[in-house]
Amino acid sequence: MDPDRDATAWFEELFDAHYGDLMRYATRRVGADAASDIVSSTFLVAWRRRGDVPQDAPRLWLYAIARKVIGNELRARRRRERLDGRARQQPDAVATTAPDHAGPVTERLHVHQALAALSPRDQEVLRLTEWEGLDLAEVATALECTRTAAKVRLHRARRRFAVQLAALDPADATVHSAAPRAAILEGKATS
Repeated sequence: MDPDRDATAWFEELFDAHYGDLMRYATRRVGADAASDIVSSTFLVAWRRRGDVPQDAPRLWLYAIARKVIGNELRARRRRERLDGRARQQPDAVATTAPDHAGPVTERLHVHQALAALSPRDQEVLRLTEWEGLDLAEVATALECTRTAAKVRLHRARRRFAVQLAALDPADATVHSAAPRAAILEGKATS
């Protein structure tokens, strides 16, 4: 006689005899949605440990296994509920994604490209005021010109810079032309 065939026949009899009882038990404990998983896990344990299943009282042994499987399910539910509760308390931690660094990088590249398109004289006046933080009197001294001349150079350099920047990114033309100083400052960290 084939031992595998005997084991299969024995398991089919065990399943047919106790499936309904275990389903009702599991449904009462964990609900209809999870009951079939509980019963399936219980019979999986019975198949794997078929040598341990007592021949005279398999039903009680199956209930004991089902109780342990249900306990695991209930503990897993509690862990999920606690995790969900913590996640709800910290909505930013769950919903936050990594910041998109592409925008600032692109903007810095545009700032550098626009700056490179300017004359060396315009570049210098913008760098002295925006990156070095010099006021007009200090810029005038550094450029060896009058304060008024430095102010005019700065005004013209900002206008030219805004035009160059708008040409690189027409979608942001109004933002950059309105505030070229802010756009230049964005590139400050990379120069």
